[in-house]
Amino acid sequence: RGEKMENIRELFQVMTRRFGLLNKNCCSIDDVDISLVQSHILYEIDKREHPSMQQVAEALGMDITTFSRQIQNLVKKGLVKKTPLPEDRRVYTLSLTTEGKFIATTIDREINRYLDEVFSHMTEFEKETVIRSIKLLNECMAKSSVCCKPLF
Repeated sequence: RGEKMENIRELFQVMTRRFGLLNKNCCSIDDVDISLVQSHILYEIDKREHPSMQQVAEALGMDITTFSRQIQNLVKKGLVKKTPLPEDRRVYTLSLTTEGKFIATTIDREINRYLDEVFSHMTEFEKETVIRSIKLLNECMAKSSVCCKPLF
């Protein structure tokens, strides 16, 4: 059992490393360097309609202090706009600036191009199997009592 689990871990290590390199390579656009975390933040803001800071932080599993620092960096870079809610000025909503939208779209296009290239080496059945398996894995991870919490 130990050896089999080790092999599964190795599969995830290799996949994570490859995705990490992909993100590293695609996240410098027009001389603007975007970290992996920042690319995830831009993605989450882009797919929602004026989300609150709390909503995006929760979606990413980040504590609000760390998240706030990242947002400040993205505001300084001119990619994100923070707007206080008129009815409760303690709550801020987030939106992408034109430049932020351009960068989010460019990263999305690059990652999709990469995934299309990866999937081009598979039959349609293999592609559907992989996607179905990833969906199942994501669902099970969401139900796990240890997912997204430190193991030690």
